[in-house]
Amino acid sequence: MERLIAELPKAELHVHLEGSLEPETLCELDPALTVEEVRERYRRVRSFPAFIEVFRWILERLRGPADYALALRRLLERLETQRVAYAEITLSAGTILWQGKSFAPVFEAVAREAARSGIEVRWILDAVRHFGPEHVRKVAALAVERAGEGVVGFGIGGDEIRGPARWFHDTFRFVRDRGLRLTIHAGETAGPESVRQALEAGAERIGHGVAAAEDPALLDELARRRVALEVCLSSNAAIGVVPRIEAHPLPRFLAAGVPVTLATDDPAIFATTLNREYEKAAEAFDLSAAQLRQIAAAGFVHRFHAGAP
Repeated sequence: MERLIAELPKAELHVHLEGSLEPETLCELDPALTVEEVRERYRRVRSFPAFIEVFRWILERLRGPADYALALRRLLERLETQRVAYAEITLSAGTILWQGKSFAPVFEAVAREAARSGIEVRWILDAVRHFGPEHVRKVAALAVERAGEGVVGFGIGGDEIRGPARWFHDTFRFVRDRGLRLTIHAGETAGPESVRQALEAGAERIGHGVAAAEDPALLDELARRRVALEVCLSSNAAIGVVPRIEAHPLPRFLAAGVPVTLATDDPAIFATTLNREYEKAAEAFDLSAAQLRQIAAAGFVHRFHAGAP
């Protein structure tokens, strides 16, 4: 199975650039750090608040456009070794604004870097939902502005409880009316109602979606509407969304006919790769070669590239 996974063409649809910085890359950005110090910080991420804390710590070391470009270069180098042909990379435009930085130079730097890669790269701009509606509108405007430059989607992450999807319906309508696709983190740190709100908001994909397994009617609706779940096994186990990978509801999603993709979320923080996510899924749930191929194919079917379903 390991050989099959290594040779399988894949699409990575849920990876945060900022969470992809390996310890060695962070040490390039901040020579005062040691690799072991960074690894220890990452190992301590065992809850969502701890994850937010280390994510902010990483942001402090991304000081300018060249740093973001380096982060992308290193990420794409790793993806190329895993037969990833297509990647939709989430860039946290929301935290760039929150830090008072100019977004344009950062985006232009990563766009130039992406153009050098053999991987087809597209972008999802991400807002921080618990920063409120005005913040989310500003990020949405940036996404629309860059729609002709590789941005294919808009998303929201952050605290589902303090920033429910129902707050942002007008903004979601604004981006959809202008041709962008919508993915919403939901059912990660909140219950099935958060997933239902994401559906009502028009999400075409849902990040994580773990809590959807608690509601059979919701699973039926996800399957009927062909809304894909971006499943991130290592991430969910690390921060306690599930107690261990074997407890993840991935098999229930597959049995219900819900489209599923596998993704890494923040691969450096959670010490994983896309190939490892496939290996973990195969081992934990005894997936067949046909099921692994089905999951890999779903990544291409449910991508947001222009013209894709």
